[in-house]
Amino acid sequence: MLIQAVDRKRCASCQRWSGQRQPGEPGQVLIEAETSTGLCQGGPWDNSERRARSACGHWQAWDALQLKQNQTP
Repeated sequence: MLIQAVDRKRCASCQRWSGQRQPGEPGQVLIEAETSTGLCQGGPWDNSERRARSACGHWQAWDALQLKQNQTP
């Protein structure tokens, strides 16, 4: 798994991206590969396939990252 920093505000850490990923340590999201793809759901690229490292101006933090952060002791 590759680590991507959430503060880069890329698709992999966006609520609207449907690709495979996992929350990592606080401030990180884990992706399978740099070429991982998923559909944008509800954003400006709605129903378009986007790579995990793509960016746009309408990024929203993935809810699972917030849940993970709240569970960390």
